[in-house]
Amino acid sequence: MGCIWAGVDIGKTHHHCAVIDTDGRHLLSRRVANDEPELLALIADVLNLGHEKVDEIDKLIEGRFRSHGQAEVIVSLPGIGPLLGAEFLAATSGDMARFGTPDRLAGFAGLAPAPRDSGRISGNLHRPARYHRGLQRVFYTSALISIRCCEESRRFYDRKRSEGKRHVQAVLALARRRVNVLWALLRDGRCYQLTPPATEAA
Repeated sequence: MGCIWAGVDIGKTHHHCAVIDTDGRHLLSRRVANDEPELLALIADVLNLGHEKVDEIDKLIEGRFRSHGQAEVIVSLPGIGPLLGAEFLAATSGDMARFGTPDRLAGFAGLAPAPRDSGRISGNLHRPARYHRGLQRVFYTSALISIRCCEESRRFYDRKRSEGKRHVQAVLALARRRVNVLWALLRDGRCYQLTPPATEAA
């Protein structure tokens, strides 16, 4: 992926800034006076170049994600777009057989408490010490987004809040639930629907 580098030659009365890409092409070369408005305008232009590069990278990531066979299933879950979907694939490769059960996937994402029993004391649970923080971010962030765009997620969140859970606890509970949902979608190879498809009678 392309990167850009910015450098500044600082002088007493004037400064010179240059921005280049990985191919050595000059994207910006400017001499400015040691004056606050000019310096702020220069900083804004450099940031805009950075935003343009980020947009290019995002489009590249989205294109590669869309070519994956499970992309349509993953983004069908409210709250997950191409970038979060790409993060999910990067962490799991989309192969749920690697984890065996949705509980193991949740544990890998740090969303399932692990037992910490000792001696005669049992039932102590805590967040696992080792988990994939990027995958946890995928489920937590998508849960936050889904609260705003999915009525079902909103109802679940509101119910947890009415049970006395704090905001973060309610979002984590929703994120954990969504692990099961996405697991089932990938297992069955079907897209998310508000009303699950009826099972055929045997």
